[in-house]
Amino acid sequence: MEESSKPLTGLAWASGQSLCPKGYTMIVATSEGASANFVKGFNQKSAIYLCYSSAPESLEQVVTDIQLLNEKNSLPVGYAYIGEYTDTRVSASKKKRLCVKLLPLNSADFVVCEIKITMKNNKIGAPYTRVGDISGLGLWCKKVSASEFKPTPKPRNITSGIRGLSLDSGSPAPNPTEETPALKPTGRSPLTENAKYDSANIYGISAIDGIPFTIHPMFENKIGNSPAASSGFADFRVKTLSEIEDEYNYGFAVERSAAARMPPGVC
Repeated sequence: MEESSKPLTGLAWASGQSLCPKGYTMIVATSEGASANFVKGFNQKSAIYLCYSSAPESLEQVVTDIQLLNEKNSLPVGYAYIGEYTDTRVSASKKKRLCVKLLPLNSADFVVCEIKITMKNNKIGAPYTRVGDISGLGLWCKKVSASEFKPTPKPRNITSGIRGLSLDSGSPAPNPTEETPALKPTGRSPLTENAKYDSANIYGISAIDGIPFTIHPMFENKIGNSPAASSGFADFRVKTLSEIEDEYNYGFAVERSAAARMPPGVC
């Protein structure tokens, strides 16, 4: 078969091109150029070929392992026998059965991206791994790291993000490589002289800056219609400090005068 640059998503048996599943490619010849028919016999007209499917644009499940089991071996956990698309005259071998393990690409460590068929006694070197022999043919697969096929996140453009935060759309974005000029003293408080809190610095701008503060109309109605507001608070007057001191001194003088008029011995 031709080398695949994508993970395999499935394997299947098929009796011919007319029965090959949609999206699958049939392996009709071995690496040596011989027939890859897994049905052997004199004057045999029936045929079974191995088919494979490569990964589509969206990877949901990929083949992570391939095993060839004898009829006495139980199916391992997480594996499934490959599908059979054959005519009524022939069926796949039951003495040896081919099974695969499918996993989502994000959960896989390795994926099978290529499979080859050879004559039984022939060998292929690395990076191919021998799966086993069936019907006089050898089956090989190539595994690679799944990280080669996982999408990588695109790097964020920090400069454009900072430009979007700027209140002045016409001003250029700050360049982190340029040296920031020292701020000149303006006679303001130390808080405003700090570049961190300067309004010219985008990092000193709060999310609520420029939002006017008003009392919700619901609370204004409650205050205006309350009995306290209509009775006692209408004539409420704030006294100054001098007025409070005068009242205190006047009360203290009245108290001392009353104490002086009391007869001796009366507490």
